[in-house]
Amino acid sequence: MLRHRQMMTDRMRIKRKTEEKKMSMSKNIARLAVTAGLTAALSFGGVMAPVTMAFAEGTRSTVTFEDADYAASTTYKGIQIFKAKVTTTGGNTTVSSIEWASSDAQTAVVNAIKKKDASYKSENAQDAADWLSTKSEVTGTDSKVASDNVLSLIADGLKNSTTWKVTSEGSASLSGLGAGYWLFLTATPGKPADKSTDVSTSPVYAVIDGVNATTVTPKKGVPTVEKKVLDDADAADATDIKGSNKWNDVADSQIGQEVNYKLTGTIASNYATFGTYAYKFTDGLSNGLDYVKGSVKVYALNGETYSEIESSNYTVTDADASNNNTLTVEFKTGDGKKGLKDVASVTADTKIVVFYKAKLNGNAVIGNATDGNKGGNPNTVKLEYSNNPYAEGTGETIEDTVADFAFKLNLNKVDQGTERGLAGAVFTIQSADSNTQDQYIASKDDPTAGVVAGQLVTVADVNHLPDYVTFTSDKDGKIPVSGLDAGSYKVTEVKAPGDSYTKAKPFTFKITPTYDAVTMKVTELKAEVSEYDKGRNDIAFGTLDDTAGDNKLNGTEGAGTNAATGEITINVGNTKSVGLPLTGLNGVTFTWIAGGAVLCIGVAHLIRSRKQAEESEQE
Repeated sequence: MLRHRQMMTDRMRIKRKTEEKKMSMSKNIARLAVTAGLTAALSFGGVMAPVTMAFAEGTRSTVTFEDADYAASTTYKGIQIFKAKVTTTGGNTTVSSIEWASSDAQTAVVNAIKKKDASYKSENAQDAADWLSTKSEVTGTDSKVASDNVLSLIADGLKNSTTWKVTSEGSASLSGLGAGYWLFLTATPGKPADKSTDVSTSPVYAVIDGVNATTVTPKKGVPTVEKKVLDDADAADATDIKGSNKWNDVADSQIGQEVNYKLTGTIASNYATFGTYAYKFTDGLSNGLDYVKGSVKVYALNGETYSEIESSNYTVTDADASNNNTLTVEFKTGDGKKGLKDVASVTADTKIVVFYKAKLNGNAVIGNATDGNKGGNPNTVKLEYSNNPYAEGTGETIEDTVADFAFKLNLNKVDQGTERGLAGAVFTIQSADSNTQDQYIASKDDPTAGVVAGQLVTVADVNHLPDYVTFTSDKDGKIPVSGLDAGSYKVTEVKAPGDSYTKAKPFTFKITPTYDAVTMKVTELKAEVSEYDKGRNDIAFGTLDDTAGDNKLNGTEGAGTNAATGEITINVGNTKSVGLPLTGLNGVTFTWIAGGAVLCIGVAHLIRSRKQAEESEQE
């Protein structure tokens, strides 16, 4: 009886052990299925999963970071989170025997999971790997990883660990990596000579088999900045300059005329990974430009929609002599500020757009600049931005430049017969363009009137012109007029150079430049009179042909323009009035007396003839 009971007890014990063994095997199979699923999920855009052979103890993998623009300058780093056995059979990768790679990894991962999931209690490596495998924020391909993403939290928890492996400068590979799960980040963002500073990648979580080479693609996008200028003629035609399609790299303007500028900055594609985001436009204006104070407006551009950003979110530093004529617009961080992160409407897809105005001043360069690099009056922008979500580092873009141009008229007053210069002729020059019709060009500065030379001004009483809108020819007949916009102008001689000369009739001419937007240079400059004024013999472009005496002006330099210097030369002739000479008055007196005597004799003869005729009739 006792023996029978003992046999029954032994059979039950054996059966229970068999069932426990089956349950353990089922649990391991389930875990293998989960980790296999995670492995498959990690074969995404951030990582190219390798084709592997079975895991072999003692071998190691090499990981290469694939980034054509920055691999040679940026350094990368990786840290092992879990050790594991990784095998591939028939194209299916399986991860098993998962354990912590280090105590640092265990602490960082468990703390990160607990921040995301208050119910999580385990310290076990397999449990942590299982939890991570269920989260799309870990397995997804999107580079827009939030700053509170579990991988970001893990990376932040490991930032001071000594177990990171770092690539050498100029090398984009990490060798000697054991099998398991690794976390990859940017170590130091690079700055190639011709590119913007690199941005740190969002965390890349990858399975490494410990045998084969693997390629990792960083998950990030580098910000850019673009600058454009709007020509005044195009601005006048636009109902809203924000939506204009005429923004360009070059424009031309009159001295004193306000010019519209546009700065457009993009944001890193992994913007969500950052908790704070510094963002700063720095725009250097040339000496020929004056910033118009208070003209800055900043917008968040989402798609085609502009939303103005409250000025309390950013700081503007006006461009003036104290800061080398440099304008800055900055979204600051620190002291409780989060930079762009304080603007609710901003995402990784948002563009930040700054509009402001400047105007050409008396220092404006005419035509192409003499430094050989950029023409006109350039100004250049760069953008500084946060480039490391786990530190306070910033990068900067390459610069972008636009230029504003102005031109010069050399007006020469000459005697149409002798082709010699005439002093004392007085002219006015007015705009003949529709948006500035009949406005006068100022000939000199007048602080009382608030006028600078070259500026377009409106005159209320054209019958009493102020002297600051009249030009007088010098002893050589020359009148220089600097700071002209491209377009049409009317030239009027309001006073001849002397009583013996007749005034020339008014005429209209047009300036038309051609630009190379890449080199920022004027490549061609044309000037011609209106159709109405063509064929006149008192107007000629360029240097005169020196054929005095034909009472006709002819130029020898074609159109009379110089693209490099931005100059147009026009000659205007005056015809001299010719009267009878007043010399030899004695001869003149004798002629009058002789003529009078002949006249008297004639009259007497006529009277006598009539009297004789009357007497004959009476007889």
